[in-house]
Amino acid sequence: MGILLTVDIGNTNITIGTFENDDLIKTFRIGSKNKYTTDELNFILKSMIEDNEIPIDKISGISMCSVVPTITESYIKSLKYITGITNKNFLNISPGVKTGIKINYDRINDVGADRIVDAVAGGLLYGRPLIIVDIGTATVFDAIDADGNYIGGSISPGLEISSESMISNTSQLRKFELKPPPKVIGKNTVHSLQSGFMFGFSDLISGMIQRFKNEINPKEEKIKVVATGGLCDLIAPLTDCFDYVDKNLTLIGLKKLYELNIKKNYD
Repeated sequence: MGILLTVDIGNTNITIGTFENDDLIKTFRIGSKNKYTTDELNFILKSMIEDNEIPIDKISGISMCSVVPTITESYIKSLKYITGITNKNFLNISPGVKTGIKINYDRINDVGADRIVDAVAGGLLYGRPLIIVDIGTATVFDAIDADGNYIGGSISPGLEISSESMISNTSQLRKFELKPPPKVIGKNTVHSLQSGFMFGFSDLISGMIQRFKNEINPKEEKIKVVATGGLCDLIAPLTDCFDYVDKNLTLIGLKKLYELNIKKNYD
């Protein structure tokens, strides 16, 4: 049995996971905003894989999704070069890939590949109907109905980019750590900023979830809510609106789609 490499290219980070059988054995990240030459990218990816004690010769499949078209092809070429994986065992989530779900969206190609991957994984792991909240560069809400159809979503600003934008556009506010303050009513500027962002975003999310539930089916009491994304651990403790917190949802979805489109065994 070989190792499956899963690669999630986001706007801020690239998250890589390795699966052996059904077990996610390692995860690691690299920034996605840096510009690398081909040789630099080959070296960085190879070093990261080796530093995490993943034997490259055991990698027999790759499943990838990307929301950054400008770097997608570079990573495909580099990953193929490093691992020796051919098109036969390389899956890039794009139009035409089997997902097992129907996408009800005005323009199907406008739905980010990671949102579809999350919908597949969420439905299989946690059941349907389902709301997925991806708390990362943006705060993204996705809805899956009882029949497994992806029925749309909502996109709000993310915690980090919102805080960075505020600091860069104001003269008297300085950078602050994203963590809950002692009380909602801040007694200093840092605590006031932390309150507005941490509690404010928490309430934005819980309010949007309730609106989603009302539109999916206001009488349905079994609509599950899953939090994922790089910043989900910051918000999850501040609200009781999540049934599950799964930071690796996208990586698991990439594994499920690889199995659906290519094969179950990575040998």
